[in-house]
Amino acid sequence: MRGLMDAGVDLEVDARFVDMLSPRRAHILDLGCGIGSAVGALRARGHMAYGVDPSDDVLTVARELFDPACFQDMSAGAVSASALPARGLPGAFDFVFMSGNVPAFLTDDALPKIFKQVSSILNPGGGLIIGTSTKAKGGPAQQDVAAAGSGLTLTHRFSDWHLGPFSEESPWSVSVYSNAGTRRAAEGPDGMFVLGA
Repeated sequence: MRGLMDAGVDLEVDARFVDMLSPRRAHILDLGCGIGSAVGALRARGHMAYGVDPSDDVLTVARELFDPACFQDMSAGAVSASALPARGLPGAFDFVFMSGNVPAFLTDDALPKIFKQVSSILNPGGGLIIGTSTKAKGGPAQQDVAAAGSGLTLTHRFSDWHLGPFSEESPWSVSVYSNAGTRRAAEGPDGMFVLGA
């Protein structure tokens, strides 16, 4: 991953997508953060972004490249409203996301558990964003099954991070699941200039 970053591969495309959906200064958690490029990009955009990953190797790189306090050694399945604060991270988030191969590495019973755990740490109107291969383990079909009974509802599905239309033939998918409630209103500056009547 570090080699890809050094070679100029765009490893922030997922961060731009999450940033677009998020209110300013949002609390965001990256499950399976790898070397932390998305967390770093989101923090550079003013968000309170954090990452967890079970691999010491990638976390070592993340902590070299970015603020070490933003990263914790934790699996996606261990995330909870009590476990996160015990590690110095917030216990509630506006958005949680998983991208790349993270869903494919999960066990069959882990994905439904993660949906429920994420639902419990989301602020009202918050969401879970998953970007991964369509046909791989943990793809959209399994995600939709995992969402049932979790309190999260599919609100958007795209074929890429650039809002391309999704079809069953799409090799990639980006799914957005939202919980109940109203997301906090956007605060400036965000380019919204409402004209008076």
